[in-house]
Amino acid sequence: MLIALIAHDKADALETRKANRDAHLAYIAETGVVSQAGPMLDDKGDMCGSLIILDVADMAAAQSWADKDPYAKAGLFKSVDLIIWNKVIG
Repeated sequence: MLIALIAHDKADALETRKANRDAHLAYIAETGVVSQAGPMLDDKGDMCGSLIILDVADMAAAQSWADKDPYAKAGLFKSVDLIIWNKVIG
């Protein structure tokens, strides 16, 4: 099942994101369930959120992955949405 994780950072949290980026990227590599991923950018080109496509068994697995993400543990996000996604192109 493909799940889109759409997360918006808290205001003025760029330094928190940068400080935890290596751990976040290592978590992505270690878990092996991320199909696509990348940061969302603000008008200045600064990272301000995340879009991650998870390939997991179910929504519970997606929630568990999201909860264990180093970004989440660091308190980076003001909101996280998990949405079932249907890949049509690509």
